[in-house]
Amino acid sequence: MKRISLITAFLLFVSALFFNFNFKQEKGIKKTASYAWLKDGDILFQDTGGDLGEAIKIATKSKYSHCGMVIKEGNSVQVFEAIGPVQYTPINEWVKHGANNSFKAYRLKNPGAISQLQIKAWKVKAIDYLGKSYDHVFGWSDDKIYCSELVWKMYKNIGLEISTPKKLRDFDLSHKLVKQQLQMRYGTAIPYEEKVVSPQDLLDSKFFIEVVN
Repeated sequence: MKRISLITAFLLFVSALFFNFNFKQEKGIKKTASYAWLKDGDILFQDTGGDLGEAIKIATKSKYSHCGMVIKEGNSVQVFEAIGPVQYTPINEWVKHGANNSFKAYRLKNPGAISQLQIKAWKVKAIDYLGKSYDHVFGWSDDKIYCSELVWKMYKNIGLEISTPKKLRDFDLSHKLVKQQLQMRYGTAIPYEEKVVSPQDLLDSKFFIEVVN
């Protein structure tokens, strides 16, 4: 009987050690979030900060300065974006670039309108844009490209014009920070008639609704 009690005590001691080790290990591990609920074509918006980001938010009256679109590779969620060179960024890495690791996700009201054939067309078209430099002067040519322009053109490539481009003069250019950014990029030759699409224009698109996990 005494031997059984000793064995029981020993097993309880080992179990306690094992539980304590795993509890500490769990506390020390920051689990990677799962974004499997995101779908091909979802547009993601975030605030990336910095003077340019702040100027974009002020001029477009938005909370967001950057956007990208989801293109999946198997079970891997990638964000196709123009942030430096145009690139695919893994979703967990992309989220970290935003203020407070937060973002908004928007999806077509009728996601069934996107066929597998169109998704393949996106992946083929993406090859044309990969590696292109970021367009700091927000021109409409494909020589260089900026974030919302990239998303807009990707959708246009499958036959859907998700918003009506504006002209640069249509935005609020009166703020001191916005003026500084304009002068830094254009000097005195500001192209007020240049066609422009902003992240907020895409956010306001009648074709999309917000989605959450």
